[in-house]
Amino acid sequence: MIGIVDYNAGNITSVERALKSLDIEFIRSKNPADFADCDKLIFPGVGDAAYAMKQLEETGLGKFLKEWAAANKPLLGICLGSQIIFDWSQEGDTKCLGLIPGKIIHFENLMESVSDFSKYKIPHMGWNNVTQVNGGCKLFNTIDGEKDFYFVHSYVIQPDAPEVIRGVADYGIKVPSCVQKGNIIAFQFHPEKSGKHGLELLRNYCNATINEKGELTC
Repeated sequence: MIGIVDYNAGNITSVERALKSLDIEFIRSKNPADFADCDKLIFPGVGDAAYAMKQLEETGLGKFLKEWAAANKPLLGICLGSQIIFDWSQEGDTKCLGLIPGKIIHFENLMESVSDFSKYKIPHMGWNNVTQVNGGCKLFNTIDGEKDFYFVHSYVIQPDAPEVIRGVADYGIKVPSCVQKGNIIAFQFHPEKSGKHGLELLRNYCNATINEKGELTC
């Protein structure tokens, strides 16, 4: 059973549709107790970091997600959900969940040294190639070669430990697009909006197991 964490942050319905198309059983809820029978969680979202963290605090989902991650249970963050698993976001000067050490910084603060910065529109929106780095993420093992995925974001993941970055996109700078630390995987792009290859990533995650190193693998 897959749990979809609903914290009023949008984009939940498209994730539901993707799982339905894959015939994957899931539950969507705002109540942590409803995830008791789930073996994996999907933590999606679009919108404002400060608002999202307020919702997580008020519903108890923030505390629940910290406990879930600490118990080495699989968690997949998507878009906003890939960002607020880190320590802090520049968006609203927001303290986040702290599941992986790092910060979330606006594109403009990272592209000051890019000579042709003006040609890159913010938000970074549309299809972009994701290149595997640092050994890659095993959820990509069934996908041949580099593929394009769909992005919509203005803020960029900046992990403290570079080795947790498993995939990058080129948008003036190298944009961390897939992050993995043990049982936690995060996609800055939207797999549910990325056609057959995005759906394959979701299928691989839902069917994945934890290996001897404590990492998700398919």
